[in-house]
Amino acid sequence: MKSLVPGGFYWARSNKYAAGRATIVQVSTIFGESPDFWTLAVPGSDQHHMIGDFEIIAPVEPLEVYPHRQAAE
Repeated sequence: MKSLVPGGFYWARSNKYAAGRATIVQVSTIFGESPDFWTLAVPGSDQHHMIGDFEIIAPVEPLEVYPHRQAAE
């Protein structure tokens, strides 16, 4: 995954963090707008990590992609 988007959410995995389990991260520009300063933030925490610390698996799909169905359908 070479084309990360600032503010975008991604599924990622790291052996250093989250015990190797897949987790959601957000591309953060808190340290600067240039891609050289981007980090990955773990939502719900104040943790920022280097992009190279994670293997990006896939972008998180917005819920609007999936149609909402009632249980009776």
